[in-house]
Amino acid sequence: MGDPRIIDVELDEATIIWRNADIEQERRIAIFDLLEGNHFDPQKGYPEAYDGPYKLKLRVEENRLALDISAENDALLETIVLGLTRFRRPIREYFAICDSYFQAIRQATPQQIETIDMARRGVHNDAAELLKERLEGKIDVDFDTARRLFTLICVLHIRG
Repeated sequence: MGDPRIIDVELDEATIIWRNADIEQERRIAIFDLLEGNHFDPQKGYPEAYDGPYKLKLRVEENRLALDISAENDALLETIVLGLTRFRRPIREYFAICDSYFQAIRQATPQQIETIDMARRGVHNDAAELLKERLEGKIDVDFDTARRLFTLICVLHIRG
């Protein structure tokens, strides 16, 4: 019986140029939540019928997202590469709304914060659906896993 979940996730630190305390907190929360509960089921058959759990490393190279999927014993199973062109706009929108949100929690009214947070969730949800669509046929993920993975993809795109 398989165990289709991620048990370890790593971001390629060479890809991350800069991040502030707010973004670092988002990264920690996304990783914690991802490891607490996720559904991650690669669709390719692996040697010896290996079907989880998985270790995942995310990196960006040449404007592509690379997902290195490894077995529990660190043996690399496969690398899935996705073009990032369709993610440019959602990433840009997510950064803009997060910036507004982080500023708002320091000085805005609760109602203003709630409005910005609703917009932030909307952008995040749309991006998660896009990620699920792009992974279709490669990796089966649930919505919450896609949301958390999108957050981590955004962290890989931070520029100072």
